[in-house]
Amino acid sequence: MALDPQVATHLQRLAATGFAGMHTLQPGQVREGMRRMAQALPPGKPVRQIDNRTISTDAGDLQVRIYHPDVQGARPVMVFFHGGGFVLGDLDTHDGLARSLALATDCIVVSVDYPLSPENKYPAARNAAYAATQWVSQHASELGGDPSQLVVAGDSAGGNLAAVVALMARNSGGPEICFQLLIYPDLDFRRSNGSIQAFAGQYGNVSRETQDWFMDHYLNSEEEKLEPLVSPLLAEDHAHLPPALVVTAEYDALRDEGEAYGHKLQRAGVDTVVMRCEGMIHEFLRWPFDASHRALQETGHAVRDVLRRRGR
Repeated sequence: MALDPQVATHLQRLAATGFAGMHTLQPGQVREGMRRMAQALPPGKPVRQIDNRTISTDAGDLQVRIYHPDVQGARPVMVFFHGGGFVLGDLDTHDGLARSLALATDCIVVSVDYPLSPENKYPAARNAAYAATQWVSQHASELGGDPSQLVVAGDSAGGNLAAVVALMARNSGGPEICFQLLIYPDLDFRRSNGSIQAFAGQYGNVSRETQDWFMDHYLNSEEEKLEPLVSPLLAEDHAHLPPALVVTAEYDALRDEGEAYGHKLQRAGVDTVVMRCEGMIHEFLRWPFDASHRALQETGHAVRDVLRRRGR
């Protein structure tokens, strides 16, 4: 499918920001640029209640933002990890997406401000994500949620963390996660698949140099790229993981690894849907495209359907 016209206009604006040269800057400079871009987004949709709080976990104190949908009764609880290549992003840059997910899925969404690299290299973000999920599992009732319906979710690098947390929970005997929502997830640090080769540096995707910039900031060595809790696609066993929805975008450099992961889950017997959004690009759900609204509605329907069936 051709590039969506709204996306094409967005990419023209993006090209004027110097986005492609991120690897020549310091992390603090790029973080500020991302915050400014987020401020250009339309205001997030209203939800019934938002709480900012600090939680104490095995990985230290973490800031979270809790979004309550306008739905009565104990709700499923979604632990959400923002994107940004493990170097960028925060609660504010992904506030709109967290709100949209709460409204679309009817979940209480707990957005986690995990530690960023290079100040906190691997495995700091991974450990914080898992510890936050443990905390949410233990305190779901206190939040007005249903502890038996725990969801992990994330976009891009956050999708990596959601997949990693699901693996860690399976390997460690808990907490019990009933669904994983992986939004254009970053799952294979080898950077060798077809969409990486075809789209790096194009359609709003970062260049190969910037991919290396992100990975070098996040990891301590080349060898870590092959660890399954860095590259979940390379895990030896994908059986007995939570049901999943993997959302990909046609013009996203991460498209092929997300779809490959979904197919691995399917072959391992995991109830998994792979939803490719035609004409779309990486991070499209954060932007006010018509197709983004439709994809969020489809995502919400899929999540609600699985949780409803599991709650019977």
